[in-house]
Amino acid sequence: MVKRVVTGAHYGLRDWLAQRITAVVMVVFTLLLAAILMISPPHDEASWKAIFSNRWMRIASFLFLVSLFWHAWIGMRNILMDYVHATGIRLTLQILVILFLIFYTIWSAEILWALEMA
Repeated sequence: MVKRVVTGAHYGLRDWLAQRITAVVMVVFTLLLAAILMISPPHDEASWKAIFSNRWMRIASFLFLVSLFWHAWIGMRNILMDYVHATGIRLTLQILVILFLIFYTIWSAEILWALEMA
């Protein structure tokens, strides 16, 4: 009888689905932004502020960025699990990636909602 040694965290289907959903969100936002820029191309800072002054555009932008960061996390985690075999180094790198992505998420929210105050 052959015993199979199972390694890894078995994220399989969940990761695959998350990657597809976040990719769809990013594509939809990119097409939306492309359409907006083709209809009314901004020529100065005031035009760019006008585009992002709408609450729905800030929410859509934030959703895009959260999807991007989540997509990046799954990819980075998988790369680190596949190629960094030393557990301590891999854990340290994963924690650093998580901290950076959380930082960028908060920073993105601050940037998008600071436009409301300006």
